[in-house]
Amino acid sequence: MQSNPIATLQSLWRYPVKSMQGESLGASLITASGLEGDRAFALLDEETGHIASAKNPKKWPNMFFFHAHYEDLEAGQFTITLPDGSKVNSSDEKINTVLTNFIGRKVRLISEVPQAPQLEEYWPDIPELDNKDIVTDEDMPKGTFFDLANLHIITTATLKELKRLYPEGDFSLQRFRPNLVLDTDETGFVESAWIGKTIAIGADLKLKITDHCPRCVMTTLPQGDLPQDHKILRTAAQHNEAHVGVYAEIIQQGTVKYGDKITLLD
Repeated sequence: MQSNPIATLQSLWRYPVKSMQGESLGASLITASGLEGDRAFALLDEETGHIASAKNPKKWPNMFFFHAHYEDLEAGQFTITLPDGSKVNSSDEKINTVLTNFIGRKVRLISEVPQAPQLEEYWPDIPELDNKDIVTDEDMPKGTFFDLANLHIITTATLKELKRLYPEGDFSLQRFRPNLVLDTDETGFVESAWIGKTIAIGADLKLKITDHCPRCVMTTLPQGDLPQDHKILRTAAQHNEAHVGVYAEIIQQGTVKYGDKITLLD
């Protein structure tokens, strides 16, 4: 028997191309692979063979100024709004040239995941982090363009707690690139208490909360009206072991929509 709701689904987010800005949705199917269409594409660095990622802003400084949204999800067709406001469609035979020219490195848009996908991660010089001011090569899960897991959840309580701890900071959810934003009246880092438990969203979706989501330099980068701010990451490191949000495994797929209730099953 389900308990009383612990939260409400406030928003859903999908990112068609890894490390680009994505799109807000009113509803979406969530399968074992995650939110439908999420991180289905990525850019391949032709020189290194690595997946392009904003985790290394020294090499990819403007990734967050590209914005991808689907025109036809079923066909895998999407449009990328470029940093200057112009657009290019994924079906354009010149798309790789266009992206290469804007990024400044030779890249290729791909949907097939390399056999052993890797990305580069820059670790800023923040005292609370284990690595400082270095770039490391990081393995990605085989068969996907995700970093660690295929569904990321964050609560409004966590965002409010970070804001309370660092009032001058802008903790807009865009910094954290979640798939699901859950609105709750609870306070503090409430997701931590859900790890190892199962939640239900809407009529069908069931998720196992598997782990904390460790954060990186991406949360500090400028995008849109958000300024660069290393204290965003440092606040999370000082007060929550650099965790913001949680990862989830899909136990039972389902379609969810804005306003759905979230219940704790165990």
